[in-house]
Amino acid sequence: MFPERPQIHIEKTMFEKLANIIGIASIVAMILYIALNWSALPDDVPIHFNAAGEVDRWDSKWSMLILPIIAIALYIFMEVIEKRPHTHNYPARLTEQNAAQFYKESCQTLNLTKNITTLMLAYIAVRSVLVALEKVQGLGVATIGIFLFIIGFIIIRGMRRMSKIK
Repeated sequence: MFPERPQIHIEKTMFEKLANIIGIASIVAMILYIALNWSALPDDVPIHFNAAGEVDRWDSKWSMLILPIIAIALYIFMEVIEKRPHTHNYPARLTEQNAAQFYKESCQTLNLTKNITTLMLAYIAVRSVLVALEKVQGLGVATIGIFLFIIGFIIIRGMRRMSKIK
């Protein structure tokens, strides 16, 4: 299924370990925030926002559980993939000599993407609760753009750093 590639264990850097702590903490905080506000939530809560950050779909408050479920599933899935760097996609110039460099960059890019995504989902969940409680209106125009810019930056940075590997 995958081309024969060296299977090298890549240790997480201190930065990646810290990013994981932040990612897991954001999931826990999201769950706690929803749970602590559950009884105050109205029957209908916002579950979708348009590009301008305005609510464009409401549903049962039980739908608030979707974001933590997605965050947990995504985190676990990406963590499993992160631990198997030999299965990632690389250019043909990957060799046994440079595999560790490629793997390290790929794992770091995936780690940051995973943790920024969990932060984004937690932010959206908190804002959804606040909108449902009529404390704020929408996500704000720039919110999704900022998160997409950060994720795009991380991916482009990783690709750029991998392009320099000989």
